[in-house]
Amino acid sequence: MTTDTSQGPSLDEAAITAFLQGRNGQPHDLLGQHLGPGGLTVTAFRPFATRVGARLDTGDRVELHHVREGIWSMTSPDFTSTHDYRLLVEYGDGVEHVQDDPYRFAPTLGEIDRHLINEGRHEQLWSVLGAHVRHYPGPLGEVWGVSFAVWAPRAKAVHVIGDFNGWDRRTHPMRALGESGIWELFLPGATEGMNYQFAVRGPDELVRLKSDPMARMTEVAPKQAAIVTETHYEWRDGDWMEQRRTRNAHQGPMSTYEVHLGSWRQGLGYRGLAEHLVNYVRDLGFTHVEFLPVMEHPYVPSWGYHVTGYYAPSSRWGTPDDFRYLVDELHRAGIGVLLDWVPGHFATDEWALARFDGLPLYEHPDPRKGWHPEWGSNIFDYGRPEVRNFLVANALYWLEEFHVDGLRVDGVASMLYLDYARDAGAWVPNKDGGRENLEAVELLKETNGTAYKRVGGIVTIAEESTTWPGVTRPTNQGGLGFGFKWNMGWMNDSLKYLGEEPIYRKYHHGKLTFSLMYAFDENFVLPISHDEVVHGKGSLLRKSRGTREEQVATLRAFLAYLWCHPGKQLLFMGCEFGQESEWSEGRSLDWWLLEQPLHYRVHNLVKDLNAIYKGNRALWELDADPAGFEWLEADDAAHNTFSWLRFGTGDRSTDAPVVACIMNFSGRTQESYRIGLPRGGRWTVVLDTAGYHPDAPSSAGVVLEARQEAWHHQPYAVDVTVPRLSTVWLVPVDQPAGQVVIGTAEEVSPPVSAEVIADSMAEAAADPDAELGSTGASGQAATSTTNGDLS
Repeated sequence: MTTDTSQGPSLDEAAITAFLQGRNGQPHDLLGQHLGPGGLTVTAFRPFATRVGARLDTGDRVELHHVREGIWSMTSPDFTSTHDYRLLVEYGDGVEHVQDDPYRFAPTLGEIDRHLINEGRHEQLWSVLGAHVRHYPGPLGEVWGVSFAVWAPRAKAVHVIGDFNGWDRRTHPMRALGESGIWELFLPGATEGMNYQFAVRGPDELVRLKSDPMARMTEVAPKQAAIVTETHYEWRDGDWMEQRRTRNAHQGPMSTYEVHLGSWRQGLGYRGLAEHLVNYVRDLGFTHVEFLPVMEHPYVPSWGYHVTGYYAPSSRWGTPDDFRYLVDELHRAGIGVLLDWVPGHFATDEWALARFDGLPLYEHPDPRKGWHPEWGSNIFDYGRPEVRNFLVANALYWLEEFHVDGLRVDGVASMLYLDYARDAGAWVPNKDGGRENLEAVELLKETNGTAYKRVGGIVTIAEESTTWPGVTRPTNQGGLGFGFKWNMGWMNDSLKYLGEEPIYRKYHHGKLTFSLMYAFDENFVLPISHDEVVHGKGSLLRKSRGTREEQVATLRAFLAYLWCHPGKQLLFMGCEFGQESEWSEGRSLDWWLLEQPLHYRVHNLVKDLNAIYKGNRALWELDADPAGFEWLEADDAAHNTFSWLRFGTGDRSTDAPVVACIMNFSGRTQESYRIGLPRGGRWTVVLDTAGYHPDAPSSAGVVLEARQEAWHHQPYAVDVTVPRLSTVWLVPVDQPAGQVVIGTAEEVSPPVSAEVIADSMAEAAADPDAELGSTGASGQAATSTTNGDLS
């Protein structure tokens, strides 16, 4: 049926002019359908059309009249209610094109959503802002399209442009939703995979093309568009996630392998890494991987720390679902996933967050608080509720949508202090006159509190290098609420100690003992991270002095020292096989080094360390409790030697898991070095990192009898050979709670007692051709038989 009673309406000329100039912030007031005294009005913008009509859900057809410059409209008194309708458009090509009208739809955000966003309390912000594929039923059939929503409170107008409209800046203006600062539009016919941006007209009347702050996928720089995406991934890590909900990650083993995705092995995307990286980490026995930021970033040498897309895994390596697959495969291999997260500053690229609505919005407007002089980047306005919401929700997004097990928060110290990296007079005191950034403190507390409340079994980790009190104390006890803190003091002291010639280390003995003065003040992670092997610092292997043999021996001793020191350990990629050159993001690791026995055996040592570590509660159960540690000898500076006991829970004299650890960083072997022990009987040398020099053979596998003799405040004593530049671990042979698990995450043999390990070590030591690829005892024995040319 067709009605011919339509007529050209009387439209607001000022609204039309503002619309045509790209300045109308309420396009739905002009376009779409409206009921008035004259009946139903339908208005559309079709600038190149020769004829425009509308078919209503009643079957009626009405003709729209051209008003001016592509505005078409009609008013009919025959219709007294709104309708589902489609536009019928001709462009002079002889074809009538049936099109839906974006301006007939209600807002996709409700009042509660807008209220929560402005209050800074929308914990699933990503579900309402950004681009989302949606579908709605209707009398004329189901409608599919994409909703767009963006926060730009001081913009005069915002248009969404993209593949769906030929990137025409006039076609699709968005509407401002009240005073919320949110702009919204639903575009029927837009689909997943389309590129888009926002054209934001600022208070200065300049129009800037911006990528979506909430984009969940983007193009790779120098391209700047966001991409409409939806997840279709079906997770298979249900067992892992169920266990995670009840797991206390803070009291479990945590041995972390830090990875830069682009340079671990170049050319591998998320799915390639899901095969090669997962198998490699599982073989080495690490419990977790930690990825340098995967969030989208334009500048590769920034390593991901100058972020432009906080909600988008970098498209350099695949799609968001590809990244989900990588996380899923790690979980199925029994490996946790940690991500670096960067709320301390963001990239200055003009097409991203910077001056998003034409003025400082995400960044603090005062450069004394909004500009980072050390990193040349913007600092978030932590006191603004919507900005705080953007960050808190972003942390939850990675934990919930990608099943990530924890976040390592970058640059926490730079967030905590208003005078960080600033000269006198270049910073603004807080309301109390102090240097603490109170808004940033509240953000960190809220992020940690919300994350631990919503997502069971996860961890948050602070890279914090100062003496700020209570970093890992709960927020209800006045702390920041982190689960762990990087022990930067330990890292700096340890690496400085390594850099000394062995003959001079006795003058720097305190660098290794000082960390035990504060080791239990926080829950610590001991980080040997990417920051320590770049920018002229050299590789971990090259930080010590001496010949190549001595450097390798020192590296092995240091790694064992790292694994037995109180705290969780983190090791950057390449350090596990003695990478010779310092790391560069522009090339792969030097994998060819694994073809050399010298480097392969460093790699094999790490496998042994992880196997022994995971199988012995003494090495991780009481990491943050003084009850889990006791010095044997802290003052043997003359021999550059340190010794201590690590305990798990239980009775120290009978059944508590225990490991005795002795580190000799001198150039001389300590023969018959006496240490005290808490129990008598037989003790096995379960680990000896020596075996690279004729005068420093490994004693791995040797069984010693502890005699009743008071020593080191212990009731028993034993004499042990501690080769030069080596670390030695002993465990009781008959200690059921101190058993060592041999194997990897999916291929774990039943617990093997120290006595059986000793037997297998002895057998392997007698066989010069013992397999180098095995873990535990045979791997160590193989190293002890090699005293030849290592060049």
